[in-house]
Amino acid sequence: MSRSLSVRAPASADDLIAARIAAAMPTLTPIHRRMGAFVLANLFRSATMRIDELAGAVGASVATANRFARALGFSGYPSFREALVRGFEATIAPVERLRTALESPASGAEVFDASLAQAAANLRLAQTSVDGAKAEAIVDTILAAPRVFTIGYGASAFLAGLLEHGLTPYCANVQSLALMGGPSHAARRLFTAARGDVLIAIAFPRYVDDTITLAQLARDHGLRVVALTDSAASPLAQVADLVLAIRAERRLAANCDTAVLAVIEALCDAVAHRAKRSVEAASGLTEFVLPWLVAPSLPKEAHAVQATRRTTAKRHTHTESRKS
Repeated sequence: MSRSLSVRAPASADDLIAARIAAAMPTLTPIHRRMGAFVLANLFRSATMRIDELAGAVGASVATANRFARALGFSGYPSFREALVRGFEATIAPVERLRTALESPASGAEVFDASLAQAAANLRLAQTSVDGAKAEAIVDTILAAPRVFTIGYGASAFLAGLLEHGLTPYCANVQSLALMGGPSHAARRLFTAARGDVLIAIAFPRYVDDTITLAQLARDHGLRVVALTDSAASPLAQVADLVLAIRAERRLAANCDTAVLAVIEALCDAVAHRAKRSVEAASGLTEFVLPWLVAPSLPKEAHAVQATRRTTAKRHTHTESRKS
């Protein structure tokens, strides 16, 4: 199984707070020590809590929470929380957006409409901001590769599977390493890869350590690494040869998959357009899976119309044959 999402902040952020609290513990009052112990044991959770929530969690007052922050050398709780949040911004952002939304009354229809508007904005931005030259280079890289691997964990695992699904008709060997067997199985498969093979890795704001680790492993092993991620600052971008940065903001959750999926579909279409014998490949695949495809049910009236048309066509054919 994949390791848990990487939600620890850089050492300069949470380690600094932890060191401050640990150093101050001997001089704190009993209630402040209890508050300090809670924060040390729940750094991420504490970073998401308002002053009243933190106070309530340890059975203290808001005034006590403020004094606790000042005892650590901060001007008050706001500056303490600001320091606590530092490094967790991308992970905390959806929690804060959800909190703000719940504090502002809105109907289900309004939330529905706002979510669709955000997805549409992401799509417009993807259309105007995706680097065409990089997209072309990625298509060239995919078509030249003997094998293409796709990978992603968390929600990106499903996107990696859809990318494999879209590329399969046009590439000789495409394998998704996202779900089956977990990261250790993915590592074993990458060990069999050769120079010239390609790994397409997908990671968005809640980056997963396994995706980054396996991408670095693949690059060290001689594969070309293509990254689909949210920005050049993404840890995945640092180990990739080619990067497509896709904005994926969502109002009440960590990530909007709409724009990412649209870029994946565009990438698959570009590969299909450039691939040799793509029509034959698509036709052959469709014919192969045809036994598993079911035609939609037609109402009785439609069946009657179809039967009439077939009868008319047969009579027309019979008449024409007699004339000839």
